[in-house]
Amino acid sequence: MRKFLAVLLASVWISISEFVRNEFLLKSYWLDHYGALGVVFPSAPINGAVWGLWSLCLAIAIYFVSRKFSLRPAALLSWFFAFVMMWLVAGNLGVLPATILPFAIPLSLLESYVACWIVLRVAPAA
Repeated sequence: MRKFLAVLLASVWISISEFVRNEFLLKSYWLDHYGALGVVFPSAPINGAVWGLWSLCLAIAIYFVSRKFSLRPAALLSWFFAFVMMWLVAGNLGVLPATILPFAIPLSLLESYVACWIVLRVAPAA
C-alpha cells in the first residue's frame, strides 16, 4: 500500500508542477513559439490526459530508481531521463522553445527532487 501511495502522491506532485510551469509560468513562450511555427499549441483535454499519464509513468520510474539510489542520484537520474531526453527530442523536432530552458531547468530539477523525496519519505527503500 505504501508503494501505491508513494507513486500516487509523486504523480500528483509532478502533474501539479507541470501544470503550473507550463500553463501559468511559460504558456506565452509556448504559444509564441508554436505560433511562429504556424501551428496551434496542443492544449485539448486529451493532451492533458497524456501529460497525466506521463506524470504517472515518471512517478513509477522514480519509485524504481529510488530503490537503487539515494535521494540526490535518484533525482538527477530521473530528471535526466525524463526531462533532458524529452528536451532533446522536442528540440530535434523543432517544437521546443529554447527560451524556456533557463526557467524549465531549475523548476524541473526541483520537480524531480521533490518527487523523489516524496517517494522515499512515503515508501523508504529497504
